[in-house]
Amino acid sequence: MVGNKEKKVKEPKVKDEIKESKSLKKAAKNGLKTMRKTRRRHPLREEGRIIKYGTKGFARNFWLSSAATVVMSITLIILFVTVVASVILTNTADMMRDKIDITIYFKPETTRENLDELTEIISADSNTKSVVTADSKEEYEKFVAENAGSEEIINVLDDEMKALMISKMQATMRVKVYNVDNLESIKYIVENDELFAKLVDEEKQPTYDVNQVEIATITSWARIARTGGIILAAVFLVISILIIFSTIRMAIFSRREEIYMMKLVGADKRFIRGPFLVEAEICGVLAGLIAASASYFGFMWLAPKLSGYGINVDEIVDILQSSKLVLMFLIFIGLGIIIGRVSSRLAVSKYLHKA
Repeated sequence: MVGNKEKKVKEPKVKDEIKESKSLKKAAKNGLKTMRKTRRRHPLREEGRIIKYGTKGFARNFWLSSAATVVMSITLIILFVTVVASVILTNTADMMRDKIDITIYFKPETTRENLDELTEIISADSNTKSVVTADSKEEYEKFVAENAGSEEIINVLDDEMKALMISKMQATMRVKVYNVDNLESIKYIVENDELFAKLVDEEKQPTYDVNQVEIATITSWARIARTGGIILAAVFLVISILIIFSTIRMAIFSRREEIYMMKLVGADKRFIRGPFLVEAEICGVLAGLIAASASYFGFMWLAPKLSGYGINVDEIVDILQSSKLVLMFLIFIGLGIIIGRVSSRLAVSKYLHKA
């Protein structure tokens, strides 16, 4: 009798639980229909929810998100340094090339008429950019002007010394060329033209190779900076992607029950995926701002010191002090968003269906 009573008591409870389960399912279906209708009517509201959940996810995984942001910032700074170093070193090499002139020394008795004739001969070469000549007297006057501050030298330059120095000083021709890496045509003229062969001072050779070693070194540095910077940036890019990948994967794992429930009520993949993408994009935006600010202030602090060593930084300084600075910040932020979005999508596509 007691057993029958217990069965009678349990049966209504089971029926009530079944009814409650059915009503919950019905309510879930009705809620899902309402959500779908609302989503179609109010797409902006859905976007707002995605951004809201993504922001909460960033705050929830703050330390991992911060690590991803820092590594991404380092990656962007390395890219900036690579580009800037390549531009600066290339410009410095070009500036040195522009300053280079080939000095050809002639015998002291070479007259102004001889120099004018020699100028016409060398100017006919297509590689010649400009020619400046000076006879022995003009070279003496340059020497005096350069040493005007030295009383010891000026005091000994009496008329007798002046005449002696002029008789011994070579006349000069300074030739600027368009391509300092190809001087064969200039050398050919100097070595084979009759007038040049007659007047060139055999004791002092033309300065064909002055500064060539320095230019080759700077050009090599520019190439190394470009290659090494790209490799280093690629390494940090991979590291930042892996960190963001791990951050999103852990976020998915910690919210797997929530994601499962969202799937049960019919949430589409875009709504589930969206917050994770937003979380990575926030990292990208912050990394872009940090990297751009650090790059700007760091370079502007370093620019005067680089200029003091004769390094040409004018082009980069002009860009950073113009309206293009805003464009630079936007490029940094855009690159950060792209890096974050790509790594987040990789993580979501690989692990979301497992959650």
